[in-house]
Amino acid sequence: MAKNVMVVDDSFMMRTLIADIVKADPDLAVVGEAENGKVALEKVGKLAPDVVLLDIEMPEMNGLEALKRLKLSSRAKVIIISSVAQVGSTQAMEARRLGAFDVIAKPSGSMSLDIAAKKGSDIVKAIRKACGLAAQ
Repeated sequence: MAKNVMVVDDSFMMRTLIADIVKADPDLAVVGEAENGKVALEKVGKLAPDVVLLDIEMPEMNGLEALKRLKLSSRAKVIIISSVAQVGSTQAMEARRLGAFDVIAKPSGSMSLDIAAKKGSDIVKAIRKACGLAAQ
């Protein structure tokens, strides 16, 4: 049975690109998308994803605030995918402190159209690890 993944990013284009990366793995399914942390929190209860892929910089409720609340209301593992989460950044360290399973930096800023080529395999590996699936 496929593991369920939810994609949260304020950019429709980034949600689409990231969802396509997830859908390319036959063991994973995208069960929902959200444009900010507030909408994500509303959907998580209904969709019960195994993993939430979460951007940090979003309107209404940013990813770090959403992460805090998700850890209280859901068993889903959270993987941060954000342009501000570069290795060693304050945001990346805060995400880890708040319980993020992994932190992956977008390769080319908030609109990383090259995310599949540069980070696609890292994203899939992190999801598979979070779900307890063997590496491919």
